[in-house]
Amino acid sequence: MLLPYTPDLELDDRLMRAVEPVLKDLTSSFTNMSMTVALCDAQARMVQRYGGGRRLLQRLDEINFAPGFDASERVAGTNGVGTALAGRGPIYLAGREHFSDCLQPFSCAGAPIRDPLSGRIEAVLDLTCLRGDGDPAMLRLVREAARDIETRLLEQATERERALLAAYRRACLGTEGSGGPPRHASRALSSSDPENGRLGRIDLAVLREKAEELLAAPQRTLDTVALSGGREATLLRHAVTGAAGETGAVVEVRLLGSPSLRHVRLTAPPTPSSVPRRHVRALPRVVGPAAAASAALTVVGPHPPPQDGTEGNGGDSGSVDGWVLLVGEPGVGRLAVLARKRLELLHDASVCIGTTLHVTRTAEELAEVTVPRFADLVVVDLPDSVLLGDEPELLGGRTPLRRVALGTVREELPVYGVGDPVQYVPSTPQARCLETGQPVLEPVLADAEGWIAQEPARFGRALTVGIHSLITVPLRARGTILGVASFYRSEKPAPFEDDDLSLAQELVGRAAICIDNARRYTREHNTALALQRSLLPRGRPEQNAVEAAYRYLPAQAGVGGDWFDIIPLSGARVALVVGDVVGHGLHAAATMGRLRTAVHNFSALELQPDELLTQLDDLVGGLDPAEPWSVEPGYPDPGIVGATCLYAVYDPVSRRCTLARAGHPQPAVVGPDGSVEFVDLPSGPPLGLGGMPFGTAELELAEGSQLVLYTDGLVEDRCRDIDIGLDKLRAVLASAGREPEDTCEAVLDALLPARPADDVALLVARTRAMGSDQVAQWDLPSDPAVVSRSRAAVTAQLTAWGLDELAFATELVASELVTNAIRHAVGPLRLRLLRDRALICEVSDGSSTLPRLRRARSEDEGGRGLFLVAQLTERWGTRYTSEGKTIWTELPLP
Repeated sequence: MLLPYTPDLELDDRLMRAVEPVLKDLTSSFTNMSMTVALCDAQARMVQRYGGGRRLLQRLDEINFAPGFDASERVAGTNGVGTALAGRGPIYLAGREHFSDCLQPFSCAGAPIRDPLSGRIEAVLDLTCLRGDGDPAMLRLVREAARDIETRLLEQATERERALLAAYRRACLGTEGSGGPPRHASRALSSSDPENGRLGRIDLAVLREKAEELLAAPQRTLDTVALSGGREATLLRHAVTGAAGETGAVVEVRLLGSPSLRHVRLTAPPTPSSVPRRHVRALPRVVGPAAAASAALTVVGPHPPPQDGTEGNGGDSGSVDGWVLLVGEPGVGRLAVLARKRLELLHDASVCIGTTLHVTRTAEELAEVTVPRFADLVVVDLPDSVLLGDEPELLGGRTPLRRVALGTVREELPVYGVGDPVQYVPSTPQARCLETGQPVLEPVLADAEGWIAQEPARFGRALTVGIHSLITVPLRARGTILGVASFYRSEKPAPFEDDDLSLAQELVGRAAICIDNARRYTREHNTALALQRSLLPRGRPEQNAVEAAYRYLPAQAGVGGDWFDIIPLSGARVALVVGDVVGHGLHAAATMGRLRTAVHNFSALELQPDELLTQLDDLVGGLDPAEPWSVEPGYPDPGIVGATCLYAVYDPVSRRCTLARAGHPQPAVVGPDGSVEFVDLPSGPPLGLGGMPFGTAELELAEGSQLVLYTDGLVEDRCRDIDIGLDKLRAVLASAGREPEDTCEAVLDALLPARPADDVALLVARTRAMGSDQVAQWDLPSDPAVVSRSRAAVTAQLTAWGLDELAFATELVASELVTNAIRHAVGPLRLRLLRDRALICEVSDGSSTLPRLRRARSEDEGGRGLFLVAQLTERWGTRYTSEGKTIWTELPLP
C-alpha cells in the first residue's frame, strides 16, 4: 500500500508543550508491553511516533505507518487515526475491522485532540499494537490522554492571558511621561459612582457582550456601543505581546467625553511590581473550555490615560477614563459568544417551534428559527404517513420522503422544492442517518462523494454556489424516527463543528416532539372528522317538498355535536331537523350520531313534532349517565351533558309547516318578497331535563319562502351577544329571489370568521307547493256501496294523469283500504291520490286503531287485504292525525 508522504511535519509549539509530558508518561506505562503511540496532525499525517518493541516497529515500517505518511480514511481506509478524525470521536479497531489487508494484523485506538477554546481538532492520538495484544481498554487510555493534553492547552491559555495583561499594563505605564495622570483617574470602576457616569449592570453587560464579539473577531479593531441615558462608549482592540513572546489582544473601553483614543505604545515596559495590584483581578485556574472563556472575559478596572497637549481627563465633566474590559489571545471569547448565541437560539426555538398542532407548520417553524442564525439552508423531509397522522413505518435509506419545509437565505440554491418527493440513495448522509438513527456531520461537502451521488448535476451546482458544510439529524420522538432534517452552510464561511452538531440535535429533538404531537393530533382529529362525516348526511334525499342547501363548519377546537337532517315523510311531506350537542370531540360526535339515529327512528313512526321531542327527551334522560360496568377505569363517561333540537314538518299540499324546539334558537322565515321574520315558537327545555311539555307552532308558508334553521354557533360567540348576531342574520337574509345555496354563502361570509370557535350547522329550505293537477281527493260516506265508486274515481283520475299502467294495482289498493276503513273504523272517510316522485294513495278515517298485517290461514275467509296491499306497493304505513289516522301507500311511477 503506497501512502502519500510529507517530510518534516511539525506541530505548533504550544501544542507540543502540552503533548510531550502526557505522551512521555503514557509511553513509560507501556514498558511491559509492545505498544506504540502515534501523534498525527489534523490531516491524519503522522508527526511523531513514540515507544513500541522492535518487532512491532518493524511491522509498522513495512506498511509505512511512520512519521510523514498519510493515514486519513480517504487514503488508508478504516484505521485508528483516519476513522477517529472522520468520525470526530474516539474509535477502537481490531483485526479485520481495518479496511486494508496490511492493517488487519494490528489493533488500534484513536482519539482527536481539540483546542479547548476554539473547539477545532488540532491533532489525533493513536495507540497501536499487534492484534493479539489488543484490548478495548486502549480506548479509555487514548481518550484520557487526549483529555490531559486538552487540559494542558487550557492551562497555557490562562497563563498567556495573565502575561498579556501584565504586558498591557507595563505598556500603559510606560506612556505616562513625567507628569503622570491625575490621581482620581486610577480609581476602580463602580456602577454607583456618580463621577464615573453611573454605569449600571445592564450597561456593563452590553459592553461585555460587544467586547467579547470584538475580541473573537481578529479582523475588527473598533466598535461603538449605545448605552443608557443617550451615552456612547467606544471599544478599541489592541494587539499586545508579553515578555515571553505571547501574542494576544485586549479590549479597552472609553465613554464619550473621556480622553480621545490613541495607540498604546508597547515598548519600554516597567517592572510588573509597579502595577497596582487592585487594578488586576486574578484569573482563576480552570479545567474546561467554557470556564476558560469566561475567565478570559474579565473586567480589570480603569487604567490611567496617557497625557499630552491634546488629551485631558476633563475632571470637572464627570467623564470616565478608559479601562481594560477583556484580555486574551485572538479567538478567546469565541466559545463564550457562540455558547450564548446557542442558548438564545435554543430559547427562541422553545418559544417558536410547536405553536400549532400542524405537522407542516411545525417543520416550517424549525426552518424559520434556524435560518440564518444557525444555517443558510434548512430542509425537512417527512414520509407521507406522518403528514396524514398515521404511525410511521420503519424508515430506512430508501424510504420515499416528501419535502415539507425549506428555509434559505437565497432563492436560487439548486435543491428540491417544497412538496417534491425525495428518495435518498444509500451513500448519502441522510440515508445513513435514517439507517443508523444517528446524526451525521460533513464539514467539507466537496469531499463527501456519497452526498454528491444523490444527483451529481444538481448537487454539483450546489457546491459551485457555495454550499460547503452539512449536518443531517433524524427527527426522533418517543423511539420512532419521523423523518430527517438537514442543515447546510453557504454564506457563513465557518463550517459546522462538533458543538454545532450537538446544537442541531437539540433543535431537531425539540422539533421532533412537536411534530409527533402534531401527528398524533392529526390522527385523532382525522378520526373524529371521519366519525362525524359518517354520522352527518352524505347527500340530499329525494323529495319534492323543498329545495334545500346546507353547510357544516367544524370548530377551530375540533369536531363538535351539531347536526342537521332532511327526512322525507309520507304524503310528500318532509321533516327538517337541526340539533346541537354541548361540547367538542369524539364524545360529542358520538352523542350526535345517537341522537340523529333516534330522530330518524321516531320520524318513521310519523310522530308530531312535539311528540317526537318528548320521546327524544326521554331517550336522552335514559342515556345519561352510563352504567358503571360500561365505563373503563380512569376514563369516566361524561354522558350526554346537554343537547338542543329543532324539528319542523312541511306539507307541500297544504303549505303548512309545524315546528317544535327544545332549547334551540328560533328559526327564520324569509318571504318571497325578502321580508324576514323569526318564528315566535315556544321554547322548550333542552333535551334530557324532562318534566316539561314542548309547544308547537303552525305556519302557512307562501310558495318560494325560505325556512332557515341554524345552531347557536352562527349567531353567538364569546365576543358577540346573540341579539347582535340575530340582527346581523336578519340583515343578511333580507333579500328576495336568492337561491338557497347563495343564502348559505352570504350568511357564512357575513357572520363567521375564517375559523369559528364553535361548530356551525346551517340548513336553508325553499318551499314548494303541489298544484291541483297533482292532487285528487274524495270524501266518502261510511257505506259499502262507495267502494265501487272509489274504484271508478281512481281509474278515471289515473287515466287523466296518463298512468293507466298503475290502474289495476291502484284500484285494488284503494278498494282494500276503503273496505277496511268502512268495516273497522268510524267517522267520515277520505280518499286521496298524490302524484309526486311516486303515486301516493291515502285513506283517512276517524279511528286511532292501527291496522295490523297478519298471515291468514288457508281456511280463513278474510285477513288478506293488507297482505295484498303490501305486495302491490313499494311502501305503506300509518300516521296519526288530529282527527284520527291515515293509511298511506306508495307505488313507483312507470
